[in-house]
Amino acid sequence: MKFIHIADMHIDSAFLNLSDKDIMGDLRRLEQRKVFKKIIDYIKENNIEYMFISGDLYEHKYIKQSSIEYINNLFKEIPQTKIFIAAGNHDPKVKNSYYNKFNWNENVKIFNSYIEKIEMPDCNIYGYSFDDFYCENCGIEDISLLQNGKPNILVIHGNLDGAKNDDKPYNPISRKVLEEKGFDYVALGHIHKADYSKNQKIVYPGSTVSLGFDELGEHGMIVGSLDNELNLEFVPLDDEEFTIKELNVDNIYSKEELIENINNLNIKQNTYVEIILVGGRNFEIDKYDILKFIQNDRIIKIKDETKMSRDLEKISNESTLRGLFVKDMMKRLENEEDLERKNILEKAIEIGLDALE
Repeated sequence: MKFIHIADMHIDSAFLNLSDKDIMGDLRRLEQRKVFKKIIDYIKENNIEYMFISGDLYEHKYIKQSSIEYINNLFKEIPQTKIFIAAGNHDPKVKNSYYNKFNWNENVKIFNSYIEKIEMPDCNIYGYSFDDFYCENCGIEDISLLQNGKPNILVIHGNLDGAKNDDKPYNPISRKVLEEKGFDYVALGHIHKADYSKNQKIVYPGSTVSLGFDELGEHGMIVGSLDNELNLEFVPLDDEEFTIKELNVDNIYSKEELIENINNLNIKQNTYVEIILVGGRNFEIDKYDILKFIQNDRIIKIKDETKMSRDLEKISNESTLRGLFVKDMMKRLENEEDLERKNILEKAIEIGLDALE
């Protein structure tokens, strides 16, 4: 039998913290559709018999019916492929979810909130869906596997070896329990970093499409075959890769010079780049203002992690207006415990010093 395994696609995600450019959310949502179409085309071209979707296929809060219809119309293109969906914490099978109220194509099986066993001609499929945004225990400990000579496959969304006493539990599952049960393949979802090897039985495919700069590297799907033995392959799908570049500003003394340095960076095609500014800044940096002048549209976000390079202690001892100003502001800094307000005060010092110079 041949299968593909995907998870954590998060279709119609808001991408709220992805970029400092408004258009990026729309571009990534279009990329999600493009990637899903690539998956279906791969299934058709390679005669894949099973498709396992291990949760968080879409975002319950943001999903549009038109997107559900788009997904289901693609499912109609592969009528010979059996599709098994285990809802996760971002697409739980709650009462008003599209898993309940939409008329899915007949080749689609969406699991319920108890572990189901489905005997297929060449394998046994087990699955479980979240029916809420959190899950403390799916009951995997109590299940007994069918002993009919067919491979046993579990499709589930969960936190492998996660703590059951977490404030927000996402179906903690014990690796030891899964191994003791003897599943031939466990199609997991929830962790966005791929965890697999050629013959590994308990697998996270990672997020199908990168959701941002905390998900660097390649993203795609697991393609597997399971007859006498298990063979897995990772197939990249996301044409865009997220990367991070650091730029030290120690020797940069103006906004114009900083813009020139960023514009001169060597940026690869098919990458989205976040620039992290580090070092000691010699002038006030407004990252949103800087971004407006960046010529390369592959740079979509700037993060300012610089520190003031001015010697405030030395300036505060001056018998000048700026000395008195810095002395007063330093007292406020010392008495302020809130980090965000400290950052605001530091910015105020910079603006004041720029005005007094």
